[in-house]
Amino acid sequence: MANPRPNKRQLSEPTISRLPVYQRIAESWESRGRVAIDSSQLGELAGVTPTTVRRDLAALGSFGLRGSGYDVSTLRERIADALGHDREYGVVVVGIGNLGRALVNSSNFLTRGANLVGVYDKDPSVIGTEVAGLLVQDLASPIVSATVAVLCVPPAEAQAVADRLVEQGIRAFLNFAPQVIALPPGCAVHYVDFSIELQILMYHVNNGTGPLGGGVLHSLGITANSARRNIQRNFEKS
Repeated sequence: MANPRPNKRQLSEPTISRLPVYQRIAESWESRGRVAIDSSQLGELAGVTPTTVRRDLAALGSFGLRGSGYDVSTLRERIADALGHDREYGVVVVGIGNLGRALVNSSNFLTRGANLVGVYDKDPSVIGTEVAGLLVQDLASPIVSATVAVLCVPPAEAQAVADRLVEQGIRAFLNFAPQVIALPPGCAVHYVDFSIELQILMYHVNNGTGPLGGGVLHSLGITANSARRNIQRNFEKS
């Protein structure tokens, strides 16, 4: 009998960052007909120690079995539950320029449970056009009910746009604009800033550190030494 899902518990930021990596590995194993994976295998592929894997997954409740590891289907579902993928929520994208349009049209843009419910811009030449089956609405019009807003606007406009969306009831933001925004208590923002990522990457290039050693998400404590060999050995056995 499957173990019941545990009560929700607070997860650390490093654990939250590693869970999607474990989930992707579980999905890959499941697609290949594998039914179980142990902490050593997960650790090799994710680039962390088995102890780190066990500690991270222990926060999701007891479902691993000594000697046989984790059922990959249960592992995938537990992580989805912990990250909120078992719930439906609306997403709006603001700024339908090159970046916004590319994101909306990407097959990997939305995770399970996320639904694109609105796209907005203030450019008259863009308003009224269709993107991903949705008509681009005027940003000045009422915003459809949603949980998350993806900001793909110019830096100088990011704060004003965020303020307007907060007034419309949106509390979570994924900000692609290279601009820090101030939000009231009860709101959350995650930044995706390519310029910062490039600066970090070039630091490692110039100093021979970090990803040059084979790191994957090195700043989150994930280092995947010999990742190619591990993936080939575990996923492509004949």
